[in-house]
Amino acid sequence: MTVSTETRKLPTWVAGILPVILLIVLVLLFLNTDPLSVFTDSAPPVEELTLQRMILDDEGFELHIINSGPDPVTIAQVLVDDAYWRFDIEDTELERLESGVLRVPYPWVEGEAHEIVVITNSGATFPFEVEVAVATPETDATQFRNYALLGFFIGIVPVVLGLMWYPFLRTIDRRWLNFALALTVGLLVFLAVDTILEALEIAAEVPGTFQGEPLVFLLTIVTLLAILAVGDAFNAGDSRLFLAYMIALGIGLHNLGEGLAVGAAFALGQISLGSFLVVGFTLHNITEGIGIAAPVASQRPRLYHFVLLALLAGGPAILGTWIGGFAFNPLWAVVFLSIGAGAILQVVYEVSRLILRDSQRRDVEPVSVLNLSGFVLGIAIMYFTAFLVA
Repeated sequence: MTVSTETRKLPTWVAGILPVILLIVLVLLFLNTDPLSVFTDSAPPVEELTLQRMILDDEGFELHIINSGPDPVTIAQVLVDDAYWRFDIEDTELERLESGVLRVPYPWVEGEAHEIVVITNSGATFPFEVEVAVATPETDATQFRNYALLGFFIGIVPVVLGLMWYPFLRTIDRRWLNFALALTVGLLVFLAVDTILEALEIAAEVPGTFQGEPLVFLLTIVTLLAILAVGDAFNAGDSRLFLAYMIALGIGLHNLGEGLAVGAAFALGQISLGSFLVVGFTLHNITEGIGIAAPVASQRPRLYHFVLLALLAGGPAILGTWIGGFAFNPLWAVVFLSIGAGAILQVVYEVSRLILRDSQRRDVEPVSVLNLSGFVLGIAIMYFTAFLVA
């Protein structure tokens, strides 16, 4: 009696999971036998400490640190301005990716620079600079209101002013409306590049374990593809109002980064810089409202849509000032900015499709002199107004 070939075959799910099981077994064997110990027994530990946040108050310095290296780190001593100083931490030994709060009761002087050096038991040193000593703002209702007001001026005010061009856009010829859409593409291309560069700059402060720079590009691409998939699934790509909301979302995530910069400047006591950024971002962002209004210029959305669009585009600036002022975290800043870059690129794609479809309908070239002029003008506006905040 012979057994058929079909009965001897493994079930499909077993064939699929078997390689995974074998891989797990091999990894566990590797870790348990520790074959690399012969190489690492005589090698010095690889230590790395990253400062996530520093708080200055009446009691001294409070350092929020993380072990971003592969080996455990044991904190042995602390130097402040070249003098050994006592410190307090719940556990002096930090495992890989473990965070700790290091308290140093030092009588810092307002307006002066200080240097804190953390020394491990292996002798490795990690210096952290305080460029200008200023008390960290307390998270009370007054400070929340003040930071919200800053975000309101750099986010919501310029977007609302830009949306006020909507009645004018409704009166212009179709060719000039496409000029406005091309200008929108130019604005958004500049914002996308600016957002990616800003994310990469902040990514340099992210612990190496989290791979900040690759994370920027990966999240940007994933966000772009995800929003495209959602738009296709709901067949929303042809909706001009939906497109306006997507533009507002992309701009809002970009404005989140601007809020971070303003909030961090005021938190560090750089009042002149912070005030300069508020004025600069307000003037720089006023054209964003035009970009949001342009796709719906041929329609008559209800007033509440414009209110929601203004909040979606400008509101994140308020959130950014709160984060920058009270709890700035480089990793989350990179995540938000990268998602914003992906959202902006998706909008560039959709607005470009809108111009292309209209050109095909009217049997004209999509890359006309007028459209190209609008695109270049959009980039030029953002580029030259960026001098106000660069």
